[in-house]
Amino acid sequence: MDVTDATFETAVLERSTEVPVVVDLWAEWCGPCRTLGPIIEKVVGETGGRVELVKVDVDANPRVAATFQVRSIPAVYAIADRKVVDSFVGALPEPQVREWVNRLAPEPTEVDTLISAGDEASLRRAVELEPANEKALLALAGLLVDADTSDSKEEALGLLARLPETAEVRHLIAKARVGDEVVDAGAGEGVDAKLDGLLERVKSDEAARQEFLDLLEVLGPDDPRTAGYRKALTARLF
Repeated sequence: MDVTDATFETAVLERSTEVPVVVDLWAEWCGPCRTLGPIIEKVVGETGGRVELVKVDVDANPRVAATFQVRSIPAVYAIADRKVVDSFVGALPEPQVREWVNRLAPEPTEVDTLISAGDEASLRRAVELEPANEKALLALAGLLVDADTSDSKEEALGLLARLPETAEVRHLIAKARVGDEVVDAGAGEGVDAKLDGLLERVKSDEAARQEFLDLLEVLGPDDPRTAGYRKALTARLF
């Protein structure tokens, strides 16, 4: 895709938050640019979308050229998360260009493919191959929690215990412990009554306090009841 001064922000910087973007700075009069162009197009095309390529005519788009402080072309920059992560100048041979591009987004491994499949058998195989793979552990735990049996939830809790604490991990742990009743009940009075009952016991009963916190975790911060009940918990405990 040809990018201009006007489209650079959207086509390159914003897009780079989703996939690495290679920016090929060239000009019509540049002989080495005509040599490199087909090579880099071919190599980036081989990534199957893991890397994207844009081309910028520096003569027609001086603002982009100034942004990169271009002194010689062809000049090639890799952008990821709106930042330059790598670059080279000149018409490199195809093997070097391929090596450079592959560093930006390595080909998916067998485990990556299994995680992408997303079914339980594939995720179990991924965890078997890489027991510390956080994506595989989290995805498998999520499936097991959704299976909604006591054995699957117990197994999910074991997997989640191997992961560093994050908001997603906390949510799944809470969901495994209290089930889907909060989600199913929605804004119904059943959950309110349960929280009110637990609130009476939170100061002296550790199990009740944990269940209360788990219910709030499953409700989530956007539920209008969560903030109020957290304040009520603080008042009871302190």
